[in-house]
Amino acid sequence: MKHGINLYLWADDMHDGLMPVLEKLKRIGYDGVEVPIFDLDQAKWKLWAQRLDDIGLERTANTVIAPEHNPISADRAIREAAYQHMQAVVECCATVGSSILCGPHQVALGVFTGRGATEDEWKRSVEHLRRVAEYAAHSGVVLAEEVVNRFELYHVNTLDQGIRLVDEVGHPNCRLHLDTFHAHIEEKNTADAIRRAGDRIAHVHISENDRGVPGTGSVLWDSTFEALRDIGYDDWLTVEAFGNSLPNLAAATKIWRPLFESEEQLAVDAHAFLSAKLAQL
Repeated sequence: MKHGINLYLWADDMHDGLMPVLEKLKRIGYDGVEVPIFDLDQAKWKLWAQRLDDIGLERTANTVIAPEHNPISADRAIREAAYQHMQAVVECCATVGSSILCGPHQVALGVFTGRGATEDEWKRSVEHLRRVAEYAAHSGVVLAEEVVNRFELYHVNTLDQGIRLVDEVGHPNCRLHLDTFHAHIEEKNTADAIRRAGDRIAHVHISENDRGVPGTGSVLWDSTFEALRDIGYDDWLTVEAFGNSLPNLAAATKIWRPLFESEEQLAVDAHAFLSAKLAQL
């Protein structure tokens, strides 16, 4: 399996100041990084593809959906804008050299109606993802649809709901994204849910229950790794943690207190944790 880390720990956009961070992550031993795609400037992503290649870091990509691009909106114009937006994101993902675009794309993040998803909303989501998956296939990009807890999304909160979603989309370029933080909140038994999802899982975020250093909280790591082994998962294990030093990300993730000594310390400890767990399998 590959060791990755999400750059949301340092930034929500790529900038020159990240170069020393990226070089340090390579020295720590990470195989790659997860880049945030919000800026849709193709030239920018071509530049970052070259920079990451020069450092020797592979990459995955992550984005979330804003309300103006909500694919389950009753407004057809908003749904079409959602599709056009995702086309551009997929192109940027391919340009930077990632074959995975992860995150929740099935609905806008943080938008609630006061009830669960209706059948009409569900159908719109399925239709949207099928369209995007068909487009992404031409660029060799797989959508990894993140299963997110009920406090951030109301659409797909459990892996079983995710299974239904990707099965109804019915396209090989639409699969699932497991995040252990969300699973810790929503699943009765994370390991059993992973086994039910099986090879639908295309991407994994390693995230502790408090979003701090993996292995220092209450996520049931041994059974989680055993389940991933049992389904034959052999791809990215991407650390996702959040701090409170970046106001926008701290507000979005509700991190109001320090969770670790430093970002570098978290990266070092998380890499050691992943290496030790994988050695036990």
